[in-house]
Amino acid sequence: MVSSPHEAMHRIFQEYPGLFSRVSEVLGVDIPPPTSATALPTDLTEARPVERRVDTLLRIETEHDGPFLLAIEAQGKKDPRKTASWPYYVSYLHNRYGLPVLLLVVCQDHTTAEWAARPISIGIRQWQTLALSPLVAGPHNMPVITDVAEARKDLALATLAAITHADNPDVGAILKTLSAALRDTPEAIADPIVELTAQGLGNRPAAQQWRNLVAVDLSFYKSPLSEEIRDEGRAEGRAEGLLLVLEARGIALADGTREKITSCDDPQLLRQWLNRAATATTIEDVFTGE
Repeated sequence: MVSSPHEAMHRIFQEYPGLFSRVSEVLGVDIPPPTSATALPTDLTEARPVERRVDTLLRIETEHDGPFLLAIEAQGKKDPRKTASWPYYVSYLHNRYGLPVLLLVVCQDHTTAEWAARPISIGIRQWQTLALSPLVAGPHNMPVITDVAEARKDLALATLAAITHADNPDVGAILKTLSAALRDTPEAIADPIVELTAQGLGNRPAAQQWRNLVAVDLSFYKSPLSEEIRDEGRAEGRAEGLLLVLEARGIALADGTREKITSCDDPQLLRQWLNRAATATTIEDVFTGE
């Protein structure tokens, strides 16, 4: 399973193209609701030596205002190169498709969001030739959803909100709300949300909280993805338990041995080690037979 917050922050719009309509409301931008959305190629390369790709590109159809293009960029940190590439994306797409273009940047921290929201101006002091004002969704303006009924009304928005608030001190309550909202949701609908949330949390501490919730609250899901996340949770839990048992028995661990335990993702092997640790007097007793 890919565990990349970058992927989740833009791929969620591929899974739920109508999500942008609700996001624009949160951002205070009056954009007509879409009647349909089509994913377009993300390759914006014009000359072979220079390759440029937008993260996600959607063609949004509206009932009365016509179509427009929505380019979505997931931004994990400040990147000065974007002041050149983002205007290129917008002008290239406008030229290629002949449609209005909106740029949405999704962030997970306030500093990056503040940086991404700054207008980009190309020109000279006396005259502005091109101006770009990205829309930015991040922890500064995405809702903190801790009401289960509210989360159920719009699971896609609740998922994006959880991802953008990955570093929020109350992320545990946010994730608990999302998992509770999924309990009565058909597995075919819940699976992408479980995956996207896991991706979006990356390697943050909240990722373990989500795995624990999936293992307990969503234990009735039997999809390969849910089982994979549960196996990861079991493996990490057993590794932590094994380290505690070894510490309690006074068995010293070298850095290499500790790494061997914490990096093991085989739940059955960890269970064997944990059983042996209950009576072991040396670390060799735990790894006997290997």
